Amino acid sequence: MSLQYAILLFIVLLASTTMRNEAIPGGWTPIKNINDPHVTEIANYAVTEHDKKTGLNLKLEKVISGETKVVNGIIYCLNISASDSNKHNIAVLERQQFRKLTSFAPLK
Repeated sequence: MSLQYAILLFIVLLASTTMRNEAIPGGWTPIKNINDPHVTEIANYAVTEHDKKTGLNLKLEKVISGETKVVNGIIYCLNISASDSNKHNIAVLERQQFRKLTSFAPLK
């Protein structure tokens, strides 16, 4: 009987160790590599969508920092610098083949 408990304990500990590396649904997770090409792609998407809505012609200079949150997709909350010499906070919802710019505001 104690062997069964030892095996069960091992399985539970193994599962909890594996799950620790995954994003927690509903919690914000800092982006470790802000130079990741996918993060840059999300930021460029946000700038392009903002330009379409406003008629401006901003260009992404760089991603400064960011976080992600898992909620029926992934929300990217990024701080960026743009060609207007300003910094902006953007939010993009991404799920499978869908993206939506949900916020583009000056960074205070």
